Amino acid sequence: MKLVRYGAKGQERPGILDGEGAVHDLSGHLSDIDGGCLTTKGLAALRAIDPASLPLVEGTPQQDLRLGACVGSVGKFLAVGLNYADHAAEAGMDVPAEPILFTKWTSCIAGPDDDLALPPDSAATDWEVELGIVIGDGGRDIALDRAADHIAGYCVINDISERDWQLRRGGTWDKGKGYDGFGPIGPWLVTADEVANAAALRLWLEVDGHRFQDGTTATMVFGPAEIVSYASRFTTLMPGDVIATGTPPGVGMGQKPPVYLRRGQVMRLGIDGLGQQTQKVV
Repeated sequence: MKLVRYGAKGQERPGILDGEGAVHDLSGHLSDIDGGCLTTKGLAALRAIDPASLPLVEGTPQQDLRLGACVGSVGKFLAVGLNYADHAAEAGMDVPAEPILFTKWTSCIAGPDDDLALPPDSAATDWEVELGIVIGDGGRDIALDRAADHIAGYCVINDISERDWQLRRGGTWDKGKGYDGFGPIGPWLVTADEVANAAALRLWLEVDGHRFQDGTTATMVFGPAEIVSYASRFTTLMPGDVIATGTPPGVGMGQKPPVYLRRGQVMRLGIDGLGQQTQKVV
């Protein structure tokens, strides 16, 4: 299934994408695409619904029908740093022996095609296309061999990062990762049963038509199951929590000289089978 949230900001409604790419309204069955419907039991109930039996939503998604973040009421937005060996190399950092975990504040979450407003003091705002994990059944201290069963699905994330505040202004990475709008999620949540191999997906990002990132999740240091198991050692993962899994090389910081976002530019990014995002920088 491909699950979506559509409508104006703050008024999103739950929906499901049919085989022709049209959205059907799910609000007669649930109030939102969130942790309440993303457990094993909740997803089974959604699979029993024939999309053709649901009201058709007028408009074409991502054209004249706005999509919000594909998960609502996110409790935790975790992320993994330096999780691609080739990205660690371009950053001049060692490949980590264990996953580097940090948080993106949930107030940064945005729709996949919403404009990105640069912070007033931004000097080095960067892009990072990433595979997102959405937790289904929650848990703590999840064994590695069971971790995949706790993944409801996958999505596209742009882990937008202000590098000055992340790396050079003291404190933790979180300051540079959590500005409003720095976490576009979607366009849709693709349930795990429709993703044959999350460790072999092509992902890419362009700025004004120039392709900066073109990689594959096959070069991740830690795969999705490892990340879920590891993160659950430190926090109880809850249904609807989101984890960004790291980015391949080609970020602005890694260019020689570095290249950062400017107002008026447009980012396009995507992951095979999971959809695309477009953000204008304003």
